[in-house]
Amino acid sequence: TGGAGFIGSFIIERLLKNNHEVICIDNLSTGNINNIKYWANHPNFQFICHDVTKEINLKVDRIWHFASPASPKHYQKDPIMTSKTNFLGTYNLLEIARKNMAKLLLASTSEIYGDPQVHPQDENYRGYVNPIGQRSCYKEGKRIAESLCHDYFRTHQTNISIARIFNTYGPRMNSDDGRVISNFISKAIRSEEIIINGDGSQTRAFCYIDDLIEGLFKLMECNYINPINLGNPYEEYSILEIANIIKR
Repeated sequence: TGGAGFIGSFIIERLLKNNHEVICIDNLSTGNINNIKYWANHPNFQFICHDVTKEINLKVDRIWHFASPASPKHYQKDPIMTSKTNFLGTYNLLEIARKNMAKLLLASTSEIYGDPQVHPQDENYRGYVNPIGQRSCYKEGKRIAESLCHDYFRTHQTNISIARIFNTYGPRMNSDDGRVISNFISKAIRSEEIIINGDGSQTRAFCYIDDLIEGLFKLMECNYINPINLGNPYEEYSILEIANIIKR
C-alpha cells in the first residue's frame, strides 16, 4: 500500500527485480503514478487505485503497509483523513494479513516520539507527545497503528514487523513536500533564496533511500516483532551545513 509513493515505489522496484508478484494499492492522494509507470506492463505487476480506509479482499503472502501522507504539509491538509488512513487502513490490512496468514510490515515513523526529551531516541523511549497538536493526526495515527499491530499479534498471532523510519531522502521525493532536503534542492534549482528558521545550528541525520530499503527488506525477512528504528545513526549535519552543500 502506498506503492506509488517515495519509499513504496523503491520497494516495488526491488520486489519486481527479484521476480515477486506485486499488487500496488494507492489512491494517489500523495503518491505519483510516474513513480511506478515503468512497471505498468510488467506481467508480475498490478495497480489498484484504492483507498485503504475502505475494505478490499486480496490473496497475498506479504503486506508492505506504506499508505499514509508522510510530510506535515500533506498530512495536515486533511488531518481527519490522515487519522483514518492510519487507523482504519492499518485495521483493514491487518484483517487481510489475518485471513491470509500473511506477514505485515508497518511503516511507522520517528515522529511517534513526539518532541523527544531524550537524544538520540532508542526503541525503549516512549516519547513526549501532545495528543491534540496540529501534527498529532500523524503521530497519534502511527502510534495507534503500532498498537493495532501488537494487538493482532497477541490476539491472532499475526506475523508483524514495525519500522520507525527517520529522515530519508533520495530520488522520487515530491519537490513540494515541504521537507528540508527537497525544499532546499527545489529552491537552489530555481536560484531562489534558501530560507532557514533560526540560526541553522540545529542538527539532523539523513538516511539515503537505498540504505533504508536494505533495512526494510532485512526486517521483512526476520521474526522480530517489536519496533525498530531505521535511519542514519552516524552523521549529523546542521541545517546550515545542508543548505551550503546543496547550494554548492
